Amino acid sequence: MKTLTLKLPEILDARLSTLARKKGLSRSEVVRRALMEYFSNDDADDSGTFLDLARDLAGSIEGPRDLSTNKTHLEGYGK
Repeated sequence: MKTLTLKLPEILDARLSTLARKKGLSRSEVVRRALMEYFSNDDADDSGTFLDLARDLAGSIEGPRDLSTNKTHLEGYGK
C-alpha cells in the first residue's frame, strides 16, 4: 500500500478525527473509504481519453499494420 501525505484545514482535520472515533476506524481508513466512494460515483462520468476508455480493446483487432499510413488501403473508399 502506498503512503499519501496531505495538508488539511483544521476544520476538516477535526471532522475527520471525530468521524473516525465515532466509527471506530483509523483516520486513514475513513479517508480510503471516502476516496473509494468518490471514485465509484465519479465513474459514471466516463471521463478520460479514448485510450483510457478503450484500453481493453487496444490491440484486439487484426488487420494490416500499415492501415493508417498506406494509401493503397484507401483505393475505392467512398465510391
